[in-house]
Amino acid sequence: MDSKKPIQLSPNSLNLFLECPSCFWLEKRLGIKRPPPYPYALNTAVDILLKQEFDEYRQRQEPHPLLLENDIPALLFPNQNLLNQWRSNLNGIRYYDQKAGATLFGAVDDVLQFEGGKLAPLDYKSTGSAVAKVYDRFQLQMDIYTYLIEKNGFATLRKGYLAFYIVNKSDGFVDRLPFKKELHEIETNPDDVPALFYDAVSLLRNQTPPLHNSDCKFGQWFKEASKIS
Repeated sequence: MDSKKPIQLSPNSLNLFLECPSCFWLEKRLGIKRPPPYPYALNTAVDILLKQEFDEYRQRQEPHPLLLENDIPALLFPNQNLLNQWRSNLNGIRYYDQKAGATLFGAVDDVLQFEGGKLAPLDYKSTGSAVAKVYDRFQLQMDIYTYLIEKNGFATLRKGYLAFYIVNKSDGFVDRLPFKKELHEIETNPDDVPALFYDAVSLLRNQTPPLHNSDCKFGQWFKEASKIS
């Protein structure tokens, strides 16, 4: 890593740091990434369509039906231009930490606005699994988004919302892919984010990588491959 190159970390980066510090160091310092997973083009398409749908309700200043069905007393964040910036993978919502000398950023799907102007992140999740599951990485994502929203000068509800769109395999196809919809509310804890961020940044400034976690399958593969060579 070029010592002059700015450090910028995302929720995915910090999740990788938690999974395996060595894989994290190799990716961020040397650009050596884990093999990418199979691309989920359908998930990307659903994400685009949901943003379009939610934006239509935002433009009309109406609550989305998913919020009404789940008795969530919120409107969609009204500032479309700012939301577009926060959604951008190239920009996102970001905060430069003077102490760390690094930037934390993320691309949020949507934001809810509650009474008193308090905000909460909303993320769309599409899945083919029968049951929606809130994974640890989703919790971390919501914690970081809450932290970033607060660092950008907004009050938050310290909650996050996950809108799950679950493929309903019991209703047949008939040229349409039916979905069940669920909205999950989770408590967020942005107070733990800075320590995690500082630890990750500090590791990146080391000249040598740490060992792979014992349960890291990529580290295990590398160890076995090294025996062969």
